[in-house]
Amino acid sequence: MSTPSRDWYAWHAPYDEPGSPRHRRLRIVQGHIRAWLGERAGRSPRVVSACAGQGRDLIEVLAGAPDGAAVRARLIELDRRNVDVARRTARDAGLAGVEVVCADAGLTDAYVGAVPADLVLMCGVFGNISDGDVRRTVGHLPQLCAPDATVIWTRTRRSPDLTPAIRSWLRLARFVERSFDAPADALFSVGVHRFAGAPQPVAPGRRMFEFVT
Repeated sequence: MSTPSRDWYAWHAPYDEPGSPRHRRLRIVQGHIRAWLGERAGRSPRVVSACAGQGRDLIEVLAGAPDGAAVRARLIELDRRNVDVARRTARDAGLAGVEVVCADAGLTDAYVGAVPADLVLMCGVFGNISDGDVRRTVGHLPQLCAPDATVIWTRTRRSPDLTPAIRSWLRLARFVERSFDAPADALFSVGVHRFAGAPQPVAPGRRMFEFVT
């Protein structure tokens, strides 16, 4: 998503700084995506990415994967500059199954036709919305998930640390935690959860979250 208070195109620059927290977080997320894709060799899984930015987490993995071209993905991003970068990167990598849309990922309408998904990426979302919206979004995840889907999310552990509550809300929504990366020398965290509940139809016209930073 994009808000007037922050330049979300410039925000991506630290990804290119080896050793920076954002670069390290990206590599952890990509590792989990790579592992998820490896478990689905020979299939054509579906992915949705909320507030996808320039799509580096997913597109870079798919570009280097033997089955990357078989993945169908919708990347949802509101900043037009980031959308253009993601579209160009996906095109240059020959990923015809990657769709990048310029839309508000906080609205359920943006997901219609792309869900239920086998992988839902909520990276860079939970740290930029209110605590109430985080909980509301977790409650909507069953509408985005296919049976046995994986959700990858990120959130800072800066005080007050909301990650224990997020993990609890995910359990209540019938998600089983597969991993939780929380480096001792950094404040970021990456969670990976498997959906063990019953998928729900997506309800159009609902707001899950709105950026506050």
